[in-house]
Amino acid sequence: MLFADYQLSVLQPVTRLPHTAEPMAIRTTTAGRAFIAQQPIVEPGRQADAVAYLPVTVRGDRLGVLAVTFSRSPADTVLAELAELATALGHEVIVAERDTDLYLQARRRERLSLAAEMQWQLLPGRGCARPEYSLGGQLEPAYTINGDNFDWCASEDDLIVTVSNGMGGGIQAALLTNLAINALRNARRAGLPLTDQACLADQAIYAQYGGAQHVATLMLRFELSSDRVEVVDAGSPRMLRLRDGSVDLIKFDAQLPLGMFDGTEYESESFDVVPGDRLIIVSDGVHAAKSPHGSEYGSTNLDHIIRDSQHLAAPEAARAIITELLDYHEGTHLLDDAVVVCLDWKPGTTNDKSVSG
Repeated sequence: MLFADYQLSVLQPVTRLPHTAEPMAIRTTTAGRAFIAQQPIVEPGRQADAVAYLPVTVRGDRLGVLAVTFSRSPADTVLAELAELATALGHEVIVAERDTDLYLQARRRERLSLAAEMQWQLLPGRGCARPEYSLGGQLEPAYTINGDNFDWCASEDDLIVTVSNGMGGGIQAALLTNLAINALRNARRAGLPLTDQACLADQAIYAQYGGAQHVATLMLRFELSSDRVEVVDAGSPRMLRLRDGSVDLIKFDAQLPLGMFDGTEYESESFDVVPGDRLIIVSDGVHAAKSPHGSEYGSTNLDHIIRDSQHLAAPEAARAIITELLDYHEGTHLLDDAVVVCLDWKPGTTNDKSVSG
C-alpha cells in the first residue's frame, strides 16, 4: 500500500512505522500516474516481473495506490478484480482509522505542527464524488497549515460546501476555525437554513472572542434537482467559474466575516450552474500570494492554471493549482495559508441517490 502524503506530492510505501521505504514522486512515477489518472496502470519489470498500480479511492477521496507484483502482466479481468479489491481496501482503511494511528502516520512525510494536526482532523476528506458532482480540496502549507479549512455535507437533496479563512496563525487560528466549523455543523445538523447557520456560527465566535477574531467564510448550498446554488458570502474567499474555456470571477454581496460584530444578520443570494461548470474557490493565500521577488501571483496566473488543468478531474485540478502555487514560490515557504476547492457540476441528474464508491 502506498499512501499519498498530506502535500499530495509523494506516495509513501509503508514498511515498518514510523519509517517508510523511499517515497515515490506523484509527478514522475508510474504509481503517480495511476493516482493522477485514477486508472490501473501496469509497469513491466526489468526481467519477468510486472507491477500493477491500482488507485485506492473512497467516494472520491483519494487515499493512495495499491501495488501488486506479478510474474507476468496480468489479464484485464484480473485488473478489474483487483480494482474492486483496492476500493474495498480503501473503505477498510477509513473504518480502521477510528481505532489506530497507523494509517495517519503512514501519510506524513514529516511531522505535522499541532495546528496542522487539528486542521486535517477537522476535514471531512480531500474529495467527494457522486453522479451529479465531483469535488476535491487541498490545504497548503500542508504540514504547518493554520486557519484555512473547507467542509462539505452531502445528502440526497443537496450539497453544502463551506470554505473558511480564519485570521491569525498557529494554535489560535486552528482553535478559531475549529469553533467556526463545528458551530456551522451544529446548526446544519439541527436542520437550520443556510442564513441561520451563518448567524449561529457568528454568535458563537463573537461570544468567545468578542469581535477580536473572525472567520471569512463562503457558504454554498447546491440543490441537486434544480442546478440552483444558494450563497452566503461572509467576507469570503474568492470563487471563479470555468465555463466553455473562459474563467470568470463570480462576485457576491460581501457581508461581514463570522464573529466580527454581535448579532449580525446574514442574507443569501443565488446563482445557477449548468452542466460542465467548474467552480474553483481560493483563499487570499492563493490569489494574493507573492513570489520571493515580491510579485503577486494574481488573477492572471490563477486563470492560466485553471484553464491548463481543465481536463483533469476536480481533485487532481485542486492539486495542480496548489502545485503551481508552490512552484511560483520557487521552493520558499508560503507566507500565508492557502486553500483550494474545485467542484465539477456534471450533466444531468440521477435517480440513484446513493453516494458513489
